[in-house]
Amino acid sequence: MKKKTKTIKVDYLARVEGEGALHIKIEDDKVSDVKLKIFEPPRFFEAFLRGRDFREAPDITARICGICPVAYQMSAVHAMENALGMNVQGPLRDLRRLIYCGEWIESHVLHIYMLHAPDFLGYEDAIRMAKDHKAIVERGLKLKKAGNEIVALLGGREIHPINVRVGGFYKVFSKKELSVLSENLKWARDAALETVRWTAKFPFQDFEQDYEFVALSHPDEYPFNEGRLISNKGLNINIADYEKNFKEEHVEHSNALHSTLKGGGSYFVGPMARFNLNFDRLSPLARQAAEEAGLKGVCNNPFKSIIVRSVETLYACDEALRIIESYQEPDRPFEEAVPCRGEGFSCTEAPRGILYHRYKIDESGKILDAKIVPPTSQNQKTIENDLWHFVPKYLDLPQDKLTWQCEQAIRNYDPCISCATHFLKLDIERI
Repeated sequence: MKKKTKTIKVDYLARVEGEGALHIKIEDDKVSDVKLKIFEPPRFFEAFLRGRDFREAPDITARICGICPVAYQMSAVHAMENALGMNVQGPLRDLRRLIYCGEWIESHVLHIYMLHAPDFLGYEDAIRMAKDHKAIVERGLKLKKAGNEIVALLGGREIHPINVRVGGFYKVFSKKELSVLSENLKWARDAALETVRWTAKFPFQDFEQDYEFVALSHPDEYPFNEGRLISNKGLNINIADYEKNFKEEHVEHSNALHSTLKGGGSYFVGPMARFNLNFDRLSPLARQAAEEAGLKGVCNNPFKSIIVRSVETLYACDEALRIIESYQEPDRPFEEAVPCRGEGFSCTEAPRGILYHRYKIDESGKILDAKIVPPTSQNQKTIENDLWHFVPKYLDLPQDKLTWQCEQAIRNYDPCISCATHFLKLDIERI
């Protein structure tokens, strides 16, 4: 009997960051192959860092991404301070959490309103969505601006901030200077709460998986910069032991390395991982909003990640206001970093998940070796696994609707394929 051949092809999947392709092969109504292809050439940032002074790492790595430069800076400074035996605390640590709040707000809101919400409301993009939902899109733009303002003030500019350094900041601010952010943040907190309620009403696919979630965990706070790496399946390690438990491997269909647990298992990083592992450390307002949205501390449906991002946006607004209210200006903007031979490790929680940095430096402070593992490379295998399990449940859908659902399944992860905004090509082949 002759097999039917059918191909679904989407040349450009917009609303993701980076350039790549997805290929799904279906034979006899069964999925036989799934490949998330990353075909952009390597960018060599780890090689760029070798031979440079350790103080340059935050500014160089910030250029990796225009959406989450703070995450790269924070991972770099914490790893360097780890190598030098430094432990920055007090108001300087508070300022680091504050600038991270700004990045979470601007990145999460960009994804929620501009990249992901159109999927649920049936629009090709946010521009078309704005014709029918102008007030909602305007709310998203204004909410994102509240995050931009934090990064611009503390970082010196909105994109690729320049005020972060090993040991602290080049310049710090008085409480009065920070207080100018408060009025907009109070509005943003209310808008973030409305965003949770809005996204909770979206129609969601009935799709849950038994994920291994991995995130930082801190005993006293929802994690940004510090803590141990834990999972819901027993992992509990120091950051220095990251490479003893995780590995990167080359797969033939992708120029991006796949990161897996040693033993080959996939794992899930990002908002859902943080939420599931740290729910009790959200602010009371964020916890209450999550529970009212139907999330009781556990979420295994990646399509509901848009609600979780909204909850984290609300938390970031709440946390930013708390920091500003309790802030006391430090005596000096930074602690002096004295070069010495060492090796340092750090993970911080980028909007999309854990971002691992490791550096070796010599006695003069020159970087001998660098390793950076971004969140999306850690989620690639999980994205593919989702599609292996998702597509068979919806084979009876019309071709265009199945294509749409596959695209959305990828966007659940807010993938930053190359830390630059391009497009993802989708190709589904039926045989």
